[in-house]
Amino acid sequence: METIVFDIGETLVRDDRHWASWADWLGVPPHTVSALVGAAVTQGRDCADALRILRPGMDPGEAYHARAAAGRGEHLDETDLYPDVRPALAGLRSLGFRVVVAGDRTARAGELLRAMDLPADLVVTSEEWGVTKPDRDFFTRVLEVSGASPEATLYVGDHPADDLFPAKSSGLRAAHIRRGPYGHWWADHPDVIETADWRVSTLTELPALLGGAGRGKTPAAPREQHASREQHSPREQSTLPAQSTLPAQSTLPERPTLPEGSERSERPTLPERSEGSERSAPSDRSRA
Repeated sequence: METIVFDIGETLVRDDRHWASWADWLGVPPHTVSALVGAAVTQGRDCADALRILRPGMDPGEAYHARAAAGRGEHLDETDLYPDVRPALAGLRSLGFRVVVAGDRTARAGELLRAMDLPADLVVTSEEWGVTKPDRDFFTRVLEVSGASPEATLYVGDHPADDLFPAKSSGLRAAHIRRGPYGHWWADHPDVIETADWRVSTLTELPALLGGAGRGKTPAAPREQHASREQHSPREQSTLPAQSTLPAQSTLPERPTLPEGSERSERPTLPERSEGSERSAPSDRSRA
């Protein structure tokens, strides 16, 4: 392994402020927004659906710009980082890894993150690249800045559909972090367990796990890292009552195909993201 690339929202950055600011803008209790975000997560939807439920017909991207014009735009500072971010990134760099931060965020978020002087070689956002996850072109750009081959590049994220599956489909290695709504809810799904090369609960686990997979070293056996951990039964997907007004479900992409000859028992799979489903602008997607 040579390069470690990190997702942003709910991998490095907590989304508390993001959703609280939307609740304030819409004039609803923060708990209402959080509950609707949770409902979207458990059904495999884009969490921005929570905003569309509260304000049917609202374009979150346009609303984002309206907030900025009113002086209530995006803000990030040190308090928005998870406490393990700086030690983990610094630890990986000290081991000789190239560290890149690349996720679905606005250009403004990129400016704010770079102003924090994170221990990273590069910080870039999807809006700056002009492409969002899970588009394959996003991971093509990741490889361009990685400076390493796909098999020597690790993408770390919380979202199976936007991080784990497309990274693996693009030939990268992938680590899933049990963090944030998506990370916790889908962590024990069989497809996540089978697809992830590594599964962690904190970023500070990575330097120890990858210490033997650095430049010029023999890669570690990824899935053995969790061989002794108790595997929980997959959580049944919750569904809302029939009278729910949630929009039509936006689905998660199909997981990567297993290598030929590998056996796989019948079991539930994550919802598939339908072709042509609408993707929100980076500005309205908190879990980037």
